[in-house]
Amino acid sequence: MTAILLRVIIYVLIIGFVWFSARRIWRDFKAQVGGSARPAPPRDIRQPPPQPQQAADVIDLKRGADGVYRSPGDRDGR
Repeated sequence: MTAILLRVIIYVLIIGFVWFSARRIWRDFKAQVGGSARPAPPRDIRQPPPQPQQAADVIDLKRGADGVYRSPGDRDGR
């Protein structure tokens, strides 16, 4: 009797998982296809678009006279 009850509980859990997953996929699909996306707010033409910021861990390399790229702090040209 316990084995049958355990099987029923497992089957109900699997069916519930599939049902709720399918509902969520269907809602996401309907939202994308239905065109319910909000339009972008109008942008002032006179204002330039924001420029991306450079990350703090990025180093700008300058090309030296000998053609080798070096960091600006490297003065002795190693």
